[in-house]
Order: sequence, then C-alpha cells, then structure tokens
Amino acid sequence: QAQLVESGGGLVQPGGSLRLSCAASGFTLDRYVIGWFRQAPGKEREGVSYIVGSDGRADYQDFVKGRFTVSRDNAKNTVYLQMDSLKPEDTAVYYCAARSITTWVLRLWMLSDEYDFWGQGTQVTVSS
Repeated sequence: QAQLVESGGGLVQPGGSLRLSCAASGFTLDRYVIGWFRQAPGKEREGVSYIVGSDGRADYQDFVKGRFTVSRDNAKNTVYLQMDSLKPEDTAVYYCAARSITTWVLRLWMLSDEYDFWGQGTQVTVSS
C-alpha cells in the first residue's frame, strides 16, 4: 500500500529554519514526482515545490524561491523540504503528495488535483 508520511514541522521564529521530511513506502521515488503543498487556515491549499524522483528536477513557487530547497534521497525513499528565512506567512500545514511520472503534467504541477495520494500533513508555525 502506497503511503507518504511527513515529519519535521514545529514552531520556529521568523528568520529561522526547518527541514520537513516526506517518507515514502509501498512505491519507489524514481517512478514518481513528489509535490509539496501547504494550507493555511481559511485559505486554499497551494503548491510550493516539486521534485522528480528519478533525476531531481525541481521547481518552486515564486513566494519560496531562494528560501526553500527540495531534495531527495532515493536510498531512503525520502524527500526533504529545507525551509530557510521563514516568515509568518509560511505558517501552514505542509503536505507532500505523489504522482506517477508517466501521467504527471509539468505545467500543472502546482495543482493539488494532479496528485494521486497524500500524506497526513505536518504543522509549521512561524511566530515570535
């Protein structure tokens, strides 16, 4: 059974850093794309970043470019989201999601409907 489990969230001060993990089981990353999404209270879920499991191609939404870095460790079947220079507006529940590379559409990467299964989410709170 395919499963994603996020971890690493928490409370951090503005300007601080966190590293989120997304551990995959029941499938191998090299055949999937992993997207990172977030949802703040009262707001819609939004795409943050993606990474292609086979070759590490990645991209980011403009609001996190230069601050967030996505990476993967295929030996551990895990994807990471390093978040630096965090801002209060980064406060949200962060989710990872997976889509088979054979059916994934690059130009739609930020749309949550494009992903097949999801983790349970991890809370990130940026506050002083």
